[in-house]
Amino acid sequence: MTTVRPPAPGLRDFYENPAVPVASGDARSRRQALMLRHALRDRTGATVLDVGCGDGTAAAVAATLLPGHRIVGVDWSQDALRRAAPRIGTVVRGEFGDGGLPFADGAADAVLFSEVVEHLVDPDSALDELRRVLAPGGHLMLSTPNLAAWYNRALLLAGVQPVFSEVSLRAIHGRPGTEVVGHLRLYTARALREFLTASGFEVVRVAGAPFHGVPRALRPLDRLACAVPGAASILLAHARRAR
Repeated sequence: MTTVRPPAPGLRDFYENPAVPVASGDARSRRQALMLRHALRDRTGATVLDVGCGDGTAAAVAATLLPGHRIVGVDWSQDALRRAAPRIGTVVRGEFGDGGLPFADGAADAVLFSEVVEHLVDPDSALDELRRVLAPGGHLMLSTPNLAAWYNRALLLAGVQPVFSEVSLRAIHGRPGTEVVGHLRLYTARALREFLTASGFEVVRVAGAPFHGVPRALRPLDRLACAVPGAASILLAHARRAR
């Protein structure tokens, strides 16, 4: 669920609709949380912001793997926060507009930014704000769908609209799937690395994760593709705020 204030009432209404999917699968959430646990292995009591927490599913998965650390859910949607509160405990309303996130400079040791950047009109300003709230050397765990996923490469060769891309907020046109989720930006592994570096982060690692929407018969292949992040369904980036 995006934390940026949409530029038009229609887009805001779209994201406030409880029927719009906000979770991207436990497999992705667990892999991302394991990456963060490894990054925080030498410390305790870290403050972790889950920016764009949605219904709190990802934070709940992370909490089981991050004992001793404090997770705070952040979202602009009051409906999302109501659903997230029972799972996370501490939730805060915040958005990238109207003065930015309600945290002091360097307040967070780590930020989870899961399946959010693809929904943003202005991802550059969002990354600037995440860098502000992170302490020097703080960790950013960003996940986003991969435009160059293995099946998207085949679909493009066949002249079919790639999965994850959307041309309308009302219906799916020209691609597999049935759910409209409001994706505005899509990244390849190379583009994501360059984007993070240009935003003042040091990229530590880009890994792959499976996509829960892949048909059951193809899921073993999707898991195998995770070994090659550039072809995986989901990109998991670990970056650190440059000091």
